[in-house]
Amino acid sequence: MHEYSIVSALLERVSAEARAHNATAVYRLTLRIGDGAGVEPDLLSKAYEHFRAGTICARAELCIEPVAERWACPVCGRILERGAVLSCEGCGMPARLMSGDEIILERIEMEVP
Repeated sequence: MHEYSIVSALLERVSAEARAHNATAVYRLTLRIGDGAGVEPDLLSKAYEHFRAGTICARAELCIEPVAERWACPVCGRILERGAVLSCEGCGMPARLMSGDEIILERIEMEVP
């Protein structure tokens, strides 16, 4: 389950940011996760609950903001409707994924002295 490795990397990154800012606590983390990122938000949340114990994130809430996949033609820029065939109706070019495959640590809310 790769959600464990994602949570491990997340906790390392947050710990590094907290140290860099001399934070005494972290209260909330906000992640943006694309529908096409291959991550199950429920599994990620459960892994986070398990692994945050004993870290600076021990009491921090995890907020996950979903990001819908967005496909567009790389030539003419036409946006494809959800569920459409992944090629441009106008020029026939294969569509390109513009967003929706990301995993982004959007925000860390922490207490600094």
